[in-house]
Amino acid sequence: MNNSQMLKGILSGVVLHVIAEGPIYGYELVTRLRKLGFTDITGGTVYPIVQKMEKAGQLTSKQLPSPDGPNRKYLFVSPAGEAFLAEFDQEWTALTSIVNNIINVTVITTTSGGIHYGKSKRCIYFKNQSID
Repeated sequence: MNNSQMLKGILSGVVLHVIAEGPIYGYELVTRLRKLGFTDITGGTVYPIVQKMEKAGQLTSKQLPSPDGPNRKYLFVSPAGEAFLAEFDQEWTALTSIVNNIINVTVITTTSGGIHYGKSKRCIYFKNQSID
């Protein structure tokens, strides 16, 4: 399955979470995302997201000395970015809960014609469009 469409909706939140761990520069951000499991991510995907978040005021940046050569542009989460993260976390928690409930549902047809959707002790009963 190609997960690029799913990533579009969550990548801003993921990028902000990584930056919130501490100041980070662009290439280091891409490398960190790869180490966290986004193995196919490229700078061509991450850098436009960073630019968009900077324009939205969710990120700030500052040139800082690098031990390996010229100064690097380090990224920081702004107060607006922190507010975005709080909203992202709430929406992500709600969405993953809904999706997990759907994925983990077992369908059981009863002899009375009703259908039970449920797992373990939780059961929702559908018959004649009513939900118990």
